[in-house]
Amino acid sequence: MMTNKIMLRDVTVSSAYEACGGSHIGGDILLVDDITRVRLRDGLCRMQCLFLALCTRGTACYIVDTVERTVVPGDLIIVSEGQVTDSCQFSDDCDGLCMIVSYDFFNEAIKNVHELSSLFLFARSHPVCHLTADESESIKRYYSTMRGMIGNEHHHFRSEMVRSVFTTMVYDVSNTIYRIQNEGGQYSTRAEKIFTDFVRLVERNFRTERRVGWYAQTMCISPKYLSETVRAISRRTPTEWVDNYVTLELRVLLKNSTKSIKEIAQEMNFSNQSFLGKYFKDHVGMSPREYRKSGI
Repeated sequence: MMTNKIMLRDVTVSSAYEACGGSHIGGDILLVDDITRVRLRDGLCRMQCLFLALCTRGTACYIVDTVERTVVPGDLIIVSEGQVTDSCQFSDDCDGLCMIVSYDFFNEAIKNVHELSSLFLFARSHPVCHLTADESESIKRYYSTMRGMIGNEHHHFRSEMVRSVFTTMVYDVSNTIYRIQNEGGQYSTRAEKIFTDFVRLVERNFRTERRVGWYAQTMCISPKYLSETVRAISRRTPTEWVDNYVTLELRVLLKNSTKSIKEIAQEMNFSNQSFLGKYFKDHVGMSPREYRKSGI
């Protein structure tokens, strides 16, 4: 029997640059002045990065995770890792700017402000946010500043400066999401609330708790229900979310502190240094000592 297999094209910073050009720093961040050049319309695309775009003129229609969205001037589009886009169409006069960012770059930018990520989670089910005129102008200014910095290839701290401006922009975008979230009054579904509550609980406790059962018990739901809900909303398991936070924190501690690996193991509630080493290598691909010495 013949079957039709649906092909998903993964979108990364590098693949987007190859397809449409733009200003970029390696596989970390790409800025594109014309949103219509970003070819997300050629079949099903699965985002392996963070996609941020601001519509400044005309209209656009696209599908994200099977739901059709319409974009008008002043709308900020946020498509997160793992989400699937399809059938993107632009009006003849459509214009806008976009930023495509790797999750390593994004996580590094917000490494000391984990609560910002929970606001971005809201965008998974609300990928179009309408900005005020002042908010739109702010995004344009951040974009222009980062574009100028990216173009200064001889500046020794170019990447660090771009990351710093991007972090500031994320604060502003998160404030917009916070405003919209509060204006809405409540979540669209119980599943969204469970997912957001889970991530916020992880943000507060991942240094000491990695057990899914503990999170489920604290939320007064079964581990199975928590797993099914989190996976349905985010396409990740609860364990993957916890591991993401733990791994990022370990990277930060290894790179930005003088604490010994033994001290880090104690701080992060690992039973011993050896167990931390195995955990880190399983998730990062190298030992904590190798990572600390590397330039990654």
